[in-house]
Amino acid sequence: MQLTLPFRMRIYLIILFCVLVVGMIGLMVIEQFSPLDAFYFLIVTIATVGYGDIHPVTPLGKILVLGIIITGVGCFVGVAANSIEFMFDERERRTRIEKLNMIIGIFFSEMGTAILKKICAYDPAADKIQAVLVVSSTWTDAEFSRARTVLLNQTYSIDCPPALLQDLHAFLMHHKGFLLALLENPQMIEHDSFTPLLQALFHLTEELMARETLTGLPRADYAHLSGDTTRVYRLLVLEWLTYMQYLKQNYPYLFSLAMRRNPFDRNASVIVS
Repeated sequence: MQLTLPFRMRIYLIILFCVLVVGMIGLMVIEQFSPLDAFYFLIVTIATVGYGDIHPVTPLGKILVLGIIITGVGCFVGVAANSIEFMFDERERRTRIEKLNMIIGIFFSEMGTAILKKICAYDPAADKIQAVLVVSSTWTDAEFSRARTVLLNQTYSIDCPPALLQDLHAFLMHHKGFLLALLENPQMIEHDSFTPLLQALFHLTEELMARETLTGLPRADYAHLSGDTTRVYRLLVLEWLTYMQYLKQNYPYLFSLAMRRNPFDRNASVIVS
C-alpha cells in the first residue's frame, strides 16, 4: 500500500522530533552538554553541517551520536524531500483546480445559467431561494457559508408541466454535444460536486430523449421526470453558489458579470448603470 504524502510527512516529523528529544536528553546526561549545546550539536549533525567544535568524548556518547546520524539525517532528508514534493503537488493541484473552474465557468455560460432560469420559474419555493442568492460584492466567506447552509436544508420540489419538459428537451438536445464533451473530460472525474451534476443532467437528457412525446404522459411518469429535474436543479443551485464564491475571491470582473446575469435576481441586468 502506497502511503500518501501527508502521512509520510507526519511519520518523518514524528521520528525527527523523537530523535531530537532523545538526543538532547542523552547528550545532556552522557556528555554533560548544556541544553543549548545539545540542541546546537543535534541540529548541525542532522543537517550534515558538522562544524566539529562540539563532539562526544565518551564511548556511550559516540554510540548515541551514531544512532542520531543514522536516524536523524535520514529523517531530515525525508522531510526536505517530502516538503519539496508537497510544494510541487500543491502547485499542480492549484493548476488543476484552475482548469476545472474554467470549465465550470464555460458550463454556466453555455448551459447552467439558462437551465437555472428555466427551472426556477416553476419552483414554488423560488422566493426563498432568490432571497438567499442575491449575492453582492460585499459578501464574505461567512455569508456564502450561511447561504450554503440554507440551500442544503432547503426542500426542492419541481412539479414539471409539459411546457417546461419540452423547453428543457429542446435546450438539452441543442447542447448535447457540449454536455458529452464535458463528460469525456478526464479532469471532471476529480470534481466531487460538478461530476454528479453532469451525471444528473445527462440522465435527465436521456430520459427526455427516450420519450416520443412529453404531453399526455401518465401522472406517475410526470412525477418521475419531476424528480429527475429536481435533482438537477438542487445540484445546479449549490454548484452555482460555489462557483460565485470562487469568482468573487479570484476574478472580480467575472464575478461582476455573473451578478449582472444572476438567474435568482429579478432586478439583475447586464447593462451597467
